Amino acid sequence: MNKSYFLGALSLCFMAATAVAKPSDQTIQLKIVETSDVHGFFFPYDFIENTPLEGTLARVNTYMKKQHELYGNRVLLIDNGDILQGQPTCYWSNYVMPQDENIAASIINYMGYDAETVGNHDVETGHAVYDKWIREVRCPMLGANIVKADTKVPYVKPYAICERTIGTGKSTQTVRVAILGMITPTIPCWLNVELYQGLEFQEMVACAKHWIQVIKEKEKADIIVGLFHSGLNGGICLPSPFNSNETLLEDASGQVAQQVEGFDAIFFGHDHMVHNMRLKNPAGQEVVCVDPSCYAMNVAEVTFNLTYRNKKLIKKEMEGNIVSMGNVAIDEQLVAHFQPQIDQIKQYVGRKIGTFTRAAYTRDSYFGPSAFTDFIHELQLRITGADISFNAPLSFDSSIKQGDVTVADMFKLYRFENKLYVLKLSGKEIKGHLEMSYDLWVNTMKSANDHLLLLNDKSYGDQQRQGFQNYTFNFDSAAGIEYEVDVTKPNGQKLHILRMADGTPFDENKYYKVVMNSYRGNGGGELLIRGAGIPKDSLDSRIVYRSELDLRYYLMQEIERMGVVTPKAGKNWQFVPKEWTEPAALRDRKLLFGDENQEMR
Repeated sequence: MNKSYFLGALSLCFMAATAVAKPSDQTIQLKIVETSDVHGFFFPYDFIENTPLEGTLARVNTYMKKQHELYGNRVLLIDNGDILQGQPTCYWSNYVMPQDENIAASIINYMGYDAETVGNHDVETGHAVYDKWIREVRCPMLGANIVKADTKVPYVKPYAICERTIGTGKSTQTVRVAILGMITPTIPCWLNVELYQGLEFQEMVACAKHWIQVIKEKEKADIIVGLFHSGLNGGICLPSPFNSNETLLEDASGQVAQQVEGFDAIFFGHDHMVHNMRLKNPAGQEVVCVDPSCYAMNVAEVTFNLTYRNKKLIKKEMEGNIVSMGNVAIDEQLVAHFQPQIDQIKQYVGRKIGTFTRAAYTRDSYFGPSAFTDFIHELQLRITGADISFNAPLSFDSSIKQGDVTVADMFKLYRFENKLYVLKLSGKEIKGHLEMSYDLWVNTMKSANDHLLLLNDKSYGDQQRQGFQNYTFNFDSAAGIEYEVDVTKPNGQKLHILRMADGTPFDENKYYKVVMNSYRGNGGGELLIRGAGIPKDSLDSRIVYRSELDLRYYLMQEIERMGVVTPKAGKNWQFVPKEWTEPAALRDRKLLFGDENQEMR
């Protein structure tokens, strides 16, 4: 036989055998889309400001309809909690019309979400509200590290399995997606135990390691993702009140990605910031980590390209993306479906409760005594009979205009459903609390050209900082005392308390009744813990009064009783030296708000 013929024939046989043995590969593209920290931004209407809203789930639903057109059943929609507080929509549903299905459940069901987690602001509504909401939501409600105190069994499902069968006939492929949900565990820093009675919150890294192992052993998932209501890193850190061997970190999604092997992607939130990054796990594999920020202004999504050979997954590629809802059209069909509820909420928030003879602005609160903040101080002292009041601006830049005041304005005056607390504090503790507040708030000026406020150029896009270095809702001022804040002094030495407001001496060794909101009274912002130096486990013993209902309710009652209100700034404290601070305040005000003139009081 001719040698070249023989070699050619042998080559053809080998090629034919290879062609028969080589399986056909199948690549499937699947997308997971996340919303987070929606805070009641369901409809494209701001019930507080009586104006159109950007973002909202009404636009997300339009976007999802398009995704379903493109991907069919190869797209999943998940939500990351903090949905039960924010717009009056939530308050109306949680407390005014609790007998109806919670509107946060109704819209999740309408949009066909595949899974949802519980957020800390959801827990803040109390058992009666969130237990009912959990029952009403038709998709799996997740929270692996929310456990029953007596059995340590998860209170809701730890994870969900979503299956998608793709293709037809012999070419079908079933893709299994495991979604592990967790919540930020530092809830005891913000909420009274009655709101989560019978529950504990576990440290996230250890919890994730346990449940990842369970999922790997039992579920044979093609994709494993985290859905965490916890920011990237940092925040509050405290010893666990539930387990002496654990330390709880508020924002731990980054830690989980880097310390727990097995996640393909982590969808997170809570910090109201946009993130799209890749972090490496202990095996050196990249984990896609995405966070859409808040108010349904964006969605975060991860697209998976999955390659199968003989029904076995052999290759997996992932790409994260943040998609703005800014140019997405409103889903008018969704709006029409919920129009009866929208009309009822508009009627509720439009009710007149009083009249303001002059306007009040939160932006004034950063530069000294303000009509906005001091009006709350005045009402807190009047309602409780306390000696001293603590309060911070809860909205970065809001106002109540001159004229009729409605229920909607109460959500500007007081944004969250905090309760009213009175605590027994020594004069030294009061000073320490305020020292920390102003250290978070104001700069240490070295010259007349320095900033008055402690600003950060990188935080202008951060919904919770807006150009400040720290959260503005921790900028407590006080009423009931007269004091100066010397911005030339170092941190911890800026505050000089002159006297009580009635002219009597202020005594650092005397105990006073101090009114504040429940967030602060439970340790929120750590001003009482790190500033006043009161151990977290001692705070409860200091509380001498807790209101039954939320603070907004009592403020509303008081305004209705007064009828006509003239909010005005007090004169009980000031920044010094004034020859530095007054020009610096004008510069910083223009930088933050675009105007130089503080409201004339």
